[in-house]
Amino acid sequence: MENLPYILLLLAVSVAVIASFQRFHIPTSLGYLLVGLLLGPYTIGPTVYVPEFEVLAQFGVVFLLFTIGLNFSLPQLHALRGRVLWLGTAQVALTTLAVALIAWSIGLSASAAFVIGAVFAQSSSTIIASQLSEQGEENSSHGRLGLAMSVFQDVMAVPFLVVIPVLGLAVGIDVIAPALGWAIGQAIIAFALVFFAGRWLLRPLFLFVTRRRSNEVFTLTVLLVVLLSSWGTYSFGLSLAFGAFLAGMMLGETEFRHQVETSIRPFRDVLLGLFFVGVGMRIDPRVIADIWPWTLSGALLILLSKTLLVAFMVLKSGLDRFSAWRTGLLLAVGGEFGFALIALALDKSVIDTELGQIALSSVLLSMVVGAFLILFNSELATFLSGGRRHVDNVAEADDVQLDAEKPTVILGGYGRVGHAIAVLLKEKGVPCIAFDLDPDRVARGCEDGYRVLYGDITDTELLPTLHAERAALVVLAISDPEAALRAVKSFKKYCPQVPVICRAQDLKTSSELLGAGAVHAHPEALEASLRLGGIALQMLSIPDDQIELVMQDVRNWDYKPLVEDPPKYKR
Repeated sequence: MENLPYILLLLAVSVAVIASFQRFHIPTSLGYLLVGLLLGPYTIGPTVYVPEFEVLAQFGVVFLLFTIGLNFSLPQLHALRGRVLWLGTAQVALTTLAVALIAWSIGLSASAAFVIGAVFAQSSSTIIASQLSEQGEENSSHGRLGLAMSVFQDVMAVPFLVVIPVLGLAVGIDVIAPALGWAIGQAIIAFALVFFAGRWLLRPLFLFVTRRRSNEVFTLTVLLVVLLSSWGTYSFGLSLAFGAFLAGMMLGETEFRHQVETSIRPFRDVLLGLFFVGVGMRIDPRVIADIWPWTLSGALLILLSKTLLVAFMVLKSGLDRFSAWRTGLLLAVGGEFGFALIALALDKSVIDTELGQIALSSVLLSMVVGAFLILFNSELATFLSGGRRHVDNVAEADDVQLDAEKPTVILGGYGRVGHAIAVLLKEKGVPCIAFDLDPDRVARGCEDGYRVLYGDITDTELLPTLHAERAALVVLAISDPEAALRAVKSFKKYCPQVPVICRAQDLKTSSELLGAGAVHAHPEALEASLRLGGIALQMLSIPDDQIELVMQDVRNWDYKPLVEDPPKYKR
């Protein structure tokens, strides 16, 4: 328990700083960096040192890459293959080459220049993903492309991890080439294992788990899959995060995707915060005071080289100028994988300590400035593109998140009533996404050609994952009145502007749902009786307009004529 005071101090400072940053809409990743700086060994005041934090912080990046993988399933990557493959390769290669040539021209050795180029070519998937998520841009065209390219950079870091150690030795290409080939071979083997295991095992596993109807077991299964896949790639000499990304890709093709992301988010956010705290603790203000001109120059080189190169390449690939600038601004930020490359180069004596501090400080500064470039990417891109804006098409055609440009109905429950509603909506061409906790219903809905996903519509954590604020309407066809009431309260709290209509068993349930914020909640038993009476009147040759008038009159009286005996009302 000797570390408990440190943990309490870390939590207290984190709460104060993050709450303040959120109050002023400053990226929270910068808040965690500030926490690390304040509690690090290089500043005045208490120093928090818990060795276990560093291990836990690594899993923040692991879970982040897993959630990124959920949004980049194989069909989606296949659709992006032409653009992402060549753009990702060209970005890493050209940035490394351009920066290396500049570094070599000012007097660095060829090996040191190559390291600096490789470090500066990296972009932070962590900052990009978390910032886009906070801004609701993760499914925009520039957001998806920027995230895909940043993830590709993470994969491209694997060859750098192989090449940099041998640069400290007097060896030739005959040593580097086999080592690089073996690393690529390991990545292919790991991908094949995770791919086939995912295709054969993951869906049956989650079908079995969801039939237990236990959120606890479901969450434990998600954690098991993430860590097992990470351990698999790590055993092949690759990164933990690479395995988590592959597992996310496999699960991203299943109907469990949204509930999986909802379950993993609390672990991801907390551990990701620890990762940034650890990065902040590396900052040494005393050293920065002596090397600030080089730090500033390095940060500018990172931001400008990647912004210009990426924007140029994206523009040439066919995207409009506005989206090209937005993508370039996303990828301008420095990357956390650059820290790993710097540490490796220092250990192998490829670069000296002073150059390592300059590179580290430059990446850190670019991460701080880059976070604000992402925050204001739309405004900056508007200025850089001469005031021209482009209406973004968010989400791919097969994506299951809501499109701001195409109003969609969220349907809670896919039983008898939910299926009937989905049929009517489809007949009229209205997009609909249904959620149900019964895996058999989900499977049947998918077989029938409807977008039915596994998920708890009453879970408040699911709504931001789905971007429920973009919905045109919410229809709750849940048979459980308590669950329906919780769902109404969740929707009205998260997105009060979206109308909610509900299924209700009786008048009491209808009144409770209306009181919670539902727009309509017709009691189905009474409504069925009313409809049956209407048919009877119709068969007795009563005019349709009179029948409808009588039925609407009963509804206006909250069905009291049907439940009170004798009726106590006058027209």
